[in-house]
Amino acid sequence: MIRGLYTGANGMISQQVRMDVIANNLANVDKTAFKRDTTVFKTFPEMLLHRFSEDGIGKTPMGSFDTAPVIGKLGFGAEVNEVYTRFEQGAVKKTDNHFDLMLQDQPGSENPAFFSVQTNRGERLTRSGSFVLDKNGYVVTPQGFPLLGEKGPIRVNQGNFLVKENGEVYVNGRIGTDPKDGTNVSENRYDQPVLIDRLKIRTVENPRHLDKEGDSFYADTPESGEPTPFPERLSPQILQGFLEASNVSVVTEMVDMIEVNRAYEANSKTMQTQDSLLGRLFEVIR
Repeated sequence: MIRGLYTGANGMISQQVRMDVIANNLANVDKTAFKRDTTVFKTFPEMLLHRFSEDGIGKTPMGSFDTAPVIGKLGFGAEVNEVYTRFEQGAVKKTDNHFDLMLQDQPGSENPAFFSVQTNRGERLTRSGSFVLDKNGYVVTPQGFPLLGEKGPIRVNQGNFLVKENGEVYVNGRIGTDPKDGTNVSENRYDQPVLIDRLKIRTVENPRHLDKEGDSFYADTPESGEPTPFPERLSPQILQGFLEASNVSVVTEMVDMIEVNRAYEANSKTMQTQDSLLGRLFEVIR
């Protein structure tokens, strides 16, 4: 019966972790390009049981020869194996802001694409394409970290920033990139287009092993592999003036939350029953 208490406790702990993951998904349902997490469980290691006070030597109970004092295996319920991120494409949101960028993965591509951003902790990956222009003319995240191109941080000015679907960044050479020479987007005809860089778009071999750091940033790990460029045929499309919504479904998360509550309650009832039976046993022993 003590084992029953452990099994019920393991079940409650596992469901608590799952509930925390669901709550985090719901809290970020409106966050740009947020990717939902999923909890994966596995069976707790089983224990091989032997009869009490047996030394494993064959005995002869009731005229028969017993060579197997092994009772069998006993499971201890479930435990959390991992919490991994699902990188399915989110919905498209049109913003008409030319500093909003979206990565549209190719249908045949198994791994998601990421923007590269230079943070104070080093280079990081992100799916969030919500960028702004700082006072020095650099395209940065809302936290102030610069968006990277193949040559380094992207420097443009207001109204003079054009990104093609293949990630090439153009400016109007007649206007230049000095922040003081900004113009209106509707007035810029790009009559002297100049290619200044190409966005540094990367992927990893095992994206489920990326480390979430908050603020929509991901760090590569030895398990995920280092960031690498895309093959030309699988390169994603970059959509300017669009953002990617989160891939969290509120209905799905709410259904999962109800399921977790029911499972947690069932494990709690199991522990109460085991505790009651254990109390009766002690009364009999006394």
